[in-house]
Amino acid sequence: MFQSFDVTSDPSQGAARIKRLREWLAGKKLDGFIVPRADEHQGEYVPARAERLSWLTGFTGSAGAAIILADSAEIFVDGRYTLQVRGQVDPSIFSVQNLVETPPAKWLGDNAAKGARIGFDPWLHTIAEAKALKAALEKRGAELVAVAKNAVDAIWDDQPAAPLEPVDIQPLDYAGELAKDKLARIAGTLKAEGATHTILTDPSSLAWTFNIRGRDVPHTPLALGFAAISANGQHLLFMDKRKLPRTTEAYLTQLSDIRPPSSLESEIAALAKAGAKVGLDQSLAAEKLRLIVEENGGTVVSFNDPARLPRATKNDAELAGTRNAHRRDGAAVSRFVRWIETRPAGSVDEIAAVTALENCRTETGKELQMPLRDISFDTISGAGPNGAIIHYRVTNATNRTLGPGELYLVDSGAQYQDGTTDITRTLPIGEPTREMRERYTLVLKGMIQISMLRFPPGTRGADIDAFARAALWKAGLDYAHGTGHGVGSFLSVHEGPQRIAKSGTEKLLPGMILSNEPGYYKEGAYGIRLENLIVVTEAQPIEGGDLPMHGFETLTLAPFDKRMIATELLTREEFEWLNAYHARVCDEVGPLLSGEERAWLEAATSPFADHHHPSR
Repeated sequence: MFQSFDVTSDPSQGAARIKRLREWLAGKKLDGFIVPRADEHQGEYVPARAERLSWLTGFTGSAGAAIILADSAEIFVDGRYTLQVRGQVDPSIFSVQNLVETPPAKWLGDNAAKGARIGFDPWLHTIAEAKALKAALEKRGAELVAVAKNAVDAIWDDQPAAPLEPVDIQPLDYAGELAKDKLARIAGTLKAEGATHTILTDPSSLAWTFNIRGRDVPHTPLALGFAAISANGQHLLFMDKRKLPRTTEAYLTQLSDIRPPSSLESEIAALAKAGAKVGLDQSLAAEKLRLIVEENGGTVVSFNDPARLPRATKNDAELAGTRNAHRRDGAAVSRFVRWIETRPAGSVDEIAAVTALENCRTETGKELQMPLRDISFDTISGAGPNGAIIHYRVTNATNRTLGPGELYLVDSGAQYQDGTTDITRTLPIGEPTREMRERYTLVLKGMIQISMLRFPPGTRGADIDAFARAALWKAGLDYAHGTGHGVGSFLSVHEGPQRIAKSGTEKLLPGMILSNEPGYYKEGAYGIRLENLIVVTEAQPIEGGDLPMHGFETLTLAPFDKRMIATELLTREEFEWLNAYHARVCDEVGPLLSGEERAWLEAATSPFADHHHPSR
């Protein structure tokens, strides 16, 4: 199994650990400390060594922060984790704050005491975050203090070691472009921006640029490291050679000089002393890197990670790979849904379902000669009220039976060498209620509206987010998460900068893969989410129109549960889209199945008859 069901958080440890932290801070004459859920690379998925927020507080979500003061402690989470955090931290110690509405900088700007010295680890905060924190504290007459040693590390006696997993080469057949050509493109960007160097800090950018993959963090094939890319082609890669098999080391040596991670600070300092103009992404690069460059006489050039947009706009080889991955994954998910449908209500629990789904992916991958490398995130397997917890993670302590009359929400994904998948389906266990069917259909309408959308060049994710919510809004309903995130190519299932959300300011470009996942959550009762991955298509003329328009191609191929669809709520166009989508699922996934499984898929994707649908 790629997923554990162990309980990894322990709220009861919070009091003793916070006490030790406060004692350490007092010894350093600090009045508080900020603990983000981050590592030196600012990634969503971090190695066990960097799970400082979880170790200190008990909260295991993928985004958050804590501020520990002498007499209070705050934990910051977003809408996905509002329910989860209540069960994972000690409420007698922590007050819960909204990470989006009241981020740490805003909270400190409202609450820090005059003269307070608030510590932070400059490796764990971006340049932009540190700037905001500093400004907020200065407004209160307080001070942001960079610490040489992380306060949590100082009291974490059994902190895990840094990972040393082997690094693999991603073949050209899947990458679609040679690493030397990618490096030349980045060098050209540096020259155009007036920079001599840039530091690649995001492991996804490192993986994409050098065409390598690793296993240093859970579920995302990343090799942790840094690279100093030079406009003159003299590149440095900071990575522990113990992670590099002989063939990988020989390959990387042709592209860069390989240096130990321990030399990163001294090497960047040397470049700065020689007058380097170092491009750093203010929203990705650690504040520590800015400090090293500027304290040694170098110049920081503010610009975006030059690998980010090229990585987000997939080339033909990457798109061909992801289409194959989704076809294969659709077969596995279809097998799983059939398995759930044929089990008696009350005979399966959340963990058994996760195990069955992973087995379906493993077996399908073997049959089709593209093995499952990993899941792309811990499967969200929520029965009944657990489905209303947006980022629920089933454990041995929370495991629940899929009971009759309930809804079961399963959000899962896979990592294959040719692509990354992410799919959510919501299934009825027994007979759904009228309310469940109506709200499921409103969510489906939002997904279909995004799927059918045409939009002009320059459109951003923020411009289209409301299309997914309109039917829900009309009924007085909504959901507390974005509609879509970017997805990588055998990389992170949550990739930036593209997203469909109120905060999605990046223009949607051809080749960008996004999720399309509206939802509805009734606390204490059930959750509904439907998710397909989509890719932005080239702008095409529309007959009789003035402007060429982009659209979306749907990548995910698996049926929606017809028992949940109130077809009378669909417009004619939505109804026709649904029938056409199901026909495509049958045509593309059907040949990968046989016997009873194929017959089941044919029935699950058979068209709705016209008489189920009103004229308008």
